[in-house]
Amino acid sequence: MTELLNPVERTALLTAALRAAETRRDDRLYEDPYAARLVGETGPELLAEVQDATYPPDRPRSLPSTPDYNAIRTRFFDDYLQRSAAEPEMTQIVLAPSGMDSRAYRLRWPDHVRYFEIDRPAVLEFKADRLAGVSARVDRRSVAVDLTDDDWEQRLVASGYDPVLPSTWLLEGLLYYIPEQDTRRMLERVAAITAPGSRIAADLVNTAALTLPPMRGLLDLFERWGCPWLFGSDEPEALFDGHGFDVRAVQPGEPGADFGRWPDPVPERHVEGVRRVFFVHGRRR
Repeated sequence: MTELLNPVERTALLTAALRAAETRRDDRLYEDPYAARLVGETGPELLAEVQDATYPPDRPRSLPSTPDYNAIRTRFFDDYLQRSAAEPEMTQIVLAPSGMDSRAYRLRWPDHVRYFEIDRPAVLEFKADRLAGVSARVDRRSVAVDLTDDDWEQRLVASGYDPVLPSTWLLEGLLYYIPEQDTRRMLERVAAITAPGSRIAADLVNTAALTLPPMRGLLDLFERWGCPWLFGSDEPEALFDGHGFDVRAVQPGEPGADFGRWPDPVPERHVEGVRRVFFVHGRRR
């Protein structure tokens, strides 16, 4: 079934492979017992290519450590979603796109939560096939639609989502794969379908991460796979503010986004010409 996935969707298999590898570590930041089911045949191959690019045998590492980054990102958003769901008024969690995420199955959720996974039919069918016989631990609703379609909001509402009620949205592993105008349109559409007080979270790179020569090994790899990085922002707070969200942006390695695993120095925000990744999180005004 992996042949039905487009290049960006296949990176979800890389994420699953990274999560399976993290689960095997003694010092793991989380445990994902379903990741190994979700890697498919392609996931380990993609992970091997990333490892070869990141840890070359003939020179020091210059690229960010993808395994450490993915572990921190997963744990950061795990904790963020769990804190959001613990709020009695927060009854809706939305993953857009959901990819090979298994949080609906591996984490405990309050009874008041509905959990929506939006992704293309091929992705959701692949996941359903791999997780056959496994029950979600939450009221999980699959919304089989492409986020570029004109009617995904209507399809989400038809699945039981209520725009009047508070919701929490996670845009994980998405924004750097789409052009700036599509990112802004995505944030505009999410804002239009969320109630004031709703939460949002996303990961985002800065503009230098798209062009710095030391990043070429990773950028060339994703371009060769057919899913180049297309967008980054040096001012993620301003980007989200322009669409009605008050957010904070933290970098891996900063307090609350480290977990003892980030191996590199964390440049202060005023330093120019360095690669950055941001975990953006905040609320709808």
